[in-house]
This record gives sequence, structure tokens and C-alpha cells, in this order.
Amino acid sequence: MDLRLEKYAKLLINIGINVQPGQTFVLNCPVDCAEFARMLVREAYAAGAREVVMRWSDQTISRETYLHAADEIFDTFRPWQADQLNTLAREGAAFLSVDSSDPDGMTGVDHSRMTRQSRAFGPAIREYREKQMSDQVQWCVAALPNRAWARKMFPGLPEDEALSRLTEAIYATMRITAENDPVEKWRRHNDALNTRKRLLTEYDFRSIHYINSLGTDLTVELPEGHYWEGGSAVTPGGVSFSANMPTEEIFTAPKRDGVNGRAVSTKPFIIAGEMIPGFAFTFEKGRIVKVEADSARHRELLEAEISIDEGAAYLGEAALVPYDSPISRMDVLFYHTLFDENASCHLAFGASYPTIRGGSGMNGEERLRAGLNSSITHEDFMIGSRDLSIIGLTKDGREIEIFKEGNFAF
Repeated sequence: MDLRLEKYAKLLINIGINVQPGQTFVLNCPVDCAEFARMLVREAYAAGAREVVMRWSDQTISRETYLHAADEIFDTFRPWQADQLNTLAREGAAFLSVDSSDPDGMTGVDHSRMTRQSRAFGPAIREYREKQMSDQVQWCVAALPNRAWARKMFPGLPEDEALSRLTEAIYATMRITAENDPVEKWRRHNDALNTRKRLLTEYDFRSIHYINSLGTDLTVELPEGHYWEGGSAVTPGGVSFSANMPTEEIFTAPKRDGVNGRAVSTKPFIIAGEMIPGFAFTFEKGRIVKVEADSARHRELLEAEISIDEGAAYLGEAALVPYDSPISRMDVLFYHTLFDENASCHLAFGASYPTIRGGSGMNGEERLRAGLNSSITHEDFMIGSRDLSIIGLTKDGREIEIFKEGNFAF
């Protein structure tokens, strides 16, 4: 067995969600990753977990359900499905989700069925989602390689070699080697991200302006009292955790009605297993008013995605990632947002993280009044490029160069 896999499990338990003695640990994991799940459970109990709640998934079964189940089931949900997540979040559980899906695994599925299911289930788990988005509970998302994903990334290689390449790439993004202590590596990495986010917060920008040669020309206003997040987050009880692993980003929430201009994607966007290679959104007073894509079908998929609810057509996140980040320097496309978003500056349409002073303690209406967006969805899309420029405008009228030629200017 590759000992790095055991290091990976230890890293996710101790840095990803930072399980506390006496805490319930909830593990969402594909059945194909059962061996890794067992490692995670052992590490969680070694860290003092009170109980492990397993939530298994299977992409093939999900696909069969979307293809063949009775149509009416996608407009309903069983209350106990939502009660489990809401109750566990209310009790202060820690949530880890491991993904190992086929990027093309849902190709051919009726996307409207997936959208309808999100509309039915999303409001029912709002309590769980809000506790996650406001960092009231520890949570983390990570991924494991698989053969289908490897074939997608490296189509010209024999399957075993492709899987090996993907495996090595994931370990590299996670700062795991056979010799090192990745837990200590991540502590230092989080410290560096935390230092930069404090600098950005101190500027107290009124707005930031993105521009590049691909056609992005976008002004994003920031709400009063905003701050920048990144690296490790901290629960109200003082427990640190890393919500995404890997992560290279520093992010904040845009002002809901303060986004104007055009944003052009620089990496493919995956919707329900279908890849959209390129697109652009035009914003007016925060709302997406125009969608451009390479085909009519892809435009329709994007339009459906931003119509899940009222807030889906507004931005919820603005994230900064240098063009020469470690993942970007690999010069590979992962076809997985968890990795690709950490190779590029990105935006997200949908729900905001409450990155304003006092935001974690606000209810939904209070956050809306403070300028934050609300939605049952949150989808990242990449806009970073080698020539991306970002200028911040402070409240006293100063222009601060944040990004120059794709990288931080300070």
C-alpha cells in the first residue's frame, strides 16, 4: 500500500476538518473508495471522534436513477433525508466529503431532472447549508483518483500510466510526499494565506476591477464591512479547519447588486458531467443579463443553472489565485472544480459566504440587507489569465494594484 494514502487520511482528519474529541464525524464517500473511507474512520476515532456517520454514494446508481426513475420523484423529497443533515449540523458535527467521480459520468442525463431535484431538496437542507457557508461547523471537500477521471485527463496514455499521473498530481497538490509531514506543511501554507488575506482586508476596498485581453472587463463592488478569507477558517468555538483541500485561494463576497461588466471564462465548466469549454456572462446591477457560449445547448445549460432560484443569477464569491500557483504550474486541466479553481482567479454565482463583520450571526434577510447573495446553489467558474489585471479602489479614492500580469502585485 502507498503510505502516502495513509498520510492523506491523517491530513484530512487533522487539518481538513480537525475532528475534536467527543465530536460526531460525518463522512460522505463513494463506495468505490471504501478502503480510503476505512482509513478516515480509523483516523477520526484516533482523534477522539464520538461517532462516525457514513453516507455512501455511487455515481452509476445516481445516473440510473436520473435516467429511469419516475419523473415525479425529482420534484419531491422525503423529510428524513433533510432531517439527518440539518440535525447533525445543529449538533455541531464535522463533515468531510470525498469525491471520486467520472467527469463524463452524467453525460446524456436529462439535466432538467437534476435541476428540479436541487430545487426540491435545496430549501429543505437550508439550515445545514447555512451552517456550512457561515463556518459554524467544520467541513471539507477532497478527492481521490479513479480510472475514468484519469482517462479524461490523459487520453493519450495507457490507462495504468494515466491513473499513476493523476495520483501523483493529486499528491503534489496536497503537498504529500513519502518523506514529509504534510500536516506541518499545511499549517505553514495556511499561515501564508492568512497573512495575505489580512493585508487585503486592511485595504477595505470599495470595489475591484478585473480586465484582460480575452474580454473580461468587470467591476465588482464589495459590501460594507467585508473581509477576505482563505487558508484555514475558524468556527465560533475556535476550531480551525480547511474547507477545500487543496486550496490556494483568498476570497470574499461581492455586493449583490454591485457587479457590472463582462466576465469571460478561461477554463471549462462542468455541469452534471457535461463540459462547457468556454462562455461569458454579462452583468448589470449584479444580475447576469446575458449568457454567451460555444453552442446553443451549452447556453441553455448555463441559463438553466442560473435559474435554479432568484439568487443563482447573482455572484456569491470573488476569489484570487495567482497564475503561477502550484496547481497552475502543473499545466494540466483536472476537469474538476476543486483543483481547477485553485489554478485560476474565479467567481461563483449563487450563495455568498458571509464574509462581512457579524455575517455568521445574521439570518438570511439580514444578510440580503447587508448586500450578500442567497441561493441554494454555489458554482465556481474560472476567469484567471496570464495577463489578468485587478485594481482595487479604496474608500478614500486610492487605486491599489492587486494583480499584475496574472499574479499578486504585493
